[in-house]
Amino acid sequence: MMVVAALLSWFLVGLFIRASRARGWGQPVRRDGPQTHLKKEGTPTAGGVAFVLALALVFFPLSLAGRGGGERELLLILTALAMGVIGGIDDLLKIRSRMRGGGKKELLAREKFPLQILVALAFAFFAAPLASHEVLPSLGRVLDIILLTLVMVGSVNAFNFTDGLDGLLAGVAMIVLLPLLALSPVSALLVAVLLGFLWFNAHPARVFMGDMGSHAIGAVAAGAYVLYADVWLLPLAAIIPVVAVLSVVLQVASFRLRGKRIFKMSPIQHHFELSGWPETHVTVRFWVVTAVATAAVWWVLGGRP
Repeated sequence: MMVVAALLSWFLVGLFIRASRARGWGQPVRRDGPQTHLKKEGTPTAGGVAFVLALALVFFPLSLAGRGGGERELLLILTALAMGVIGGIDDLLKIRSRMRGGGKKELLAREKFPLQILVALAFAFFAAPLASHEVLPSLGRVLDIILLTLVMVGSVNAFNFTDGLDGLLAGVAMIVLLPLLALSPVSALLVAVLLGFLWFNAHPARVFMGDMGSHAIGAVAAGAYVLYADVWLLPLAAIIPVVAVLSVVLQVASFRLRGKRIFKMSPIQHHFELSGWPETHVTVRFWVVTAVATAAVWWVLGGRP
């Protein structure tokens, strides 16, 4: 079914690109960012809509046929879709604002975070008794639910901040999920649909992912590690998303407290670009770092009962 998912994603993403170009759904580019990105102005965005749809279209027939993996996988896909919808609203607002030349540009943090927390809380409530390992041994289910809620929200935003370079997030996500392919059908299908998406997102990208895709990816990564591996291994495998979100936090805190920036631009992938690294070098090197970190996670998991 991974082959079917990859081909369906490839078809739907290609269809989405054609529809986006016909309607002018292009991505605006920050003028204060890397100047090499200016040529990307107008590239179709929100391509995550297509591969998330492909994920759902393949998973639910499998589930109805009894091959979907049970309640853990249903919880995982529903959480991913719910987080994806939140990101999709953000994508829609950005596209409408650009098309109309005004209006609400995006979801504000004070609007987005409550929605993310609500979805994450629902996930955590049902996931706590299903987790493969105790989250906080002997400290009670309530604290487990609180921690898992924070992990889910943190993962969604960390993977979102990792987006921004051609192929970066898709490649990082596929590597992070590799140890779980045999355990989680949703994780396996997500890797497959990302392959279809990466066909068009590889440098030079013909489509960008948008928030719907990055939110769904972050949800699957967090959920899969909670349900099948160990929540404490997620920050190691997802070292690049962790560093990306930390770079944003440090940049904002430093500017507000000291009036100075630590990085030339955040998230950190843009700092390296502005430091002279070609975009493709940043992407591949971040993939390599992720591969080493995920290999370490695989080794740890292989040594556990």
